[in-house]
Amino acid sequence: MKPEIKLHDKTFVPFIPYEKVCEAIDTLAEKINADYKDTTEPPVILCILNGSIMFTGELMKRLDFDCELVSMKVSSYDGIESTGKIRQVMGLTGSLRGKKVIITEDIVDTGNTIDALVSIARSEGAADVRICSMLLKPDVYKKTIPIDYVAMSIPNRFIVGFGLDYNELGRNYKDIYVLKSE
Repeated sequence: MKPEIKLHDKTFVPFIPYEKVCEAIDTLAEKINADYKDTTEPPVILCILNGSIMFTGELMKRLDFDCELVSMKVSSYDGIESTGKIRQVMGLTGSLRGKKVIITEDIVDTGNTIDALVSIARSEGAADVRICSMLLKPDVYKKTIPIDYVAMSIPNRFIVGFGLDYNELGRNYKDIYVLKSE
């Protein structure tokens, strides 16, 4: 783990090492495997691009049931601030009609994106929708939609790495870094 990284005009310091991320995903996958062990219809893993790519890839390697992969891209951030407005940047790459859907997100904070994603999945005919997030900021999550699967809860800090970015940089780091306090 690097002692710090600089992305654009911000400096980030180590927060969660890759090994801890993998342990959390291992535990999360065990819960999902238990819930879907008797499933007869393969569920759809709905990967929310771009942030969830690394998380979804690691999670899928640990799932021991058949599943489909569908992606879509939404955006709500400008720099390090959430705009509160969800834009659908790329539509669904496959059908959700009649399927059990597990939405995989990199991080859930306010829940505005989750609200929009669940609404989209239901309008596309999903039979069941569950939310799976690598990270959750419980101090700022104010929605009533349950987050069914959470790998780790974290404080309300801005982070990058393992798929998370600051203005599109930082996703490629396997460790997670937090914005350095000024």
